[in-house]
Amino acid sequence: MSVIRAAITQTTWTGDKESMLDKHEQFARTAAAQGAQVICFQELFYGPYFGITQDKKYYRFAEPADGPVVQRFAALAKELSMVMVLPIYEEEQTGVYYNTAVVVDADGTILGKYRKNHIPHVEKFWEKFYFRPGNMGYPVFDTAVGKVGVIICYDRHFPEAWRELGLNGAHLAFNPNATKPGLSNRLWEIEQPAAAVANGYFVLAPNRVGLEDNEYGDEAVNFYGTSQIVDPRGNYVGELGSGEVEEILIRDLDLGLVQEMRDDWQFYRDRRPDTYDEITAP
Repeated sequence: MSVIRAAITQTTWTGDKESMLDKHEQFARTAAAQGAQVICFQELFYGPYFGITQDKKYYRFAEPADGPVVQRFAALAKELSMVMVLPIYEEEQTGVYYNTAVVVDADGTILGKYRKNHIPHVEKFWEKFYFRPGNMGYPVFDTAVGKVGVIICYDRHFPEAWRELGLNGAHLAFNPNATKPGLSNRLWEIEQPAAAVANGYFVLAPNRVGLEDNEYGDEAVNFYGTSQIVDPRGNYVGELGSGEVEEILIRDLDLGLVQEMRDDWQFYRDRRPDTYDEITAP
């Protein structure tokens, strides 16, 4: 399969979990009707971005990686013949929670999961209150649309994470986000294109959009959307997503560009891991 059609989505918090689930099911159906073969939702897609505060009530959004949310969307993936990347709040056991993305193949098979490795803990991103750091490395999954890897939001600031996906064989790297204005604005412009070029793969980065003041009032932040899909040469594939409203981005991706880029720039051949000792020093 050389050319695939991929979708990413962005939206804000509706105010309740069930309507968020319904909204994302409709996103998938709309994308499938337009020929999309793979879709990825934003970080923690069926809830608010609860890192804004530290409140134990949000632990109740966590569920097992094979729980009702994933089972619902796995059935939908099978119905639509669509690969799905599902960023959820995972409960491994009572009191042990992860920021996780589950990858479901187009036949509804749950292929596995990625747990966010880098956990921020700064103003209005109080994630260490909610998540343990990931402990499953950087898996890549063979799917109906090719080799898929995932990192989540804050992970994108660490070039080692992107490289691990490339070394593990990814041709499509998904990076679901909840990213707000501030220090990250310039990084949002450069990190995904830089990662795509350095690793010779497609980067697909959905982001939340809008103000979740229906949950947090004056404490809410205004997520800036502008979701993006980047090709292996660092070019945006189509326009960026809206900075203000929900949207589905659907783009055709020529996976042959992965081979072309890696033939033109032999970054994997010319790596010198024998000289990188400081990278893994504690």
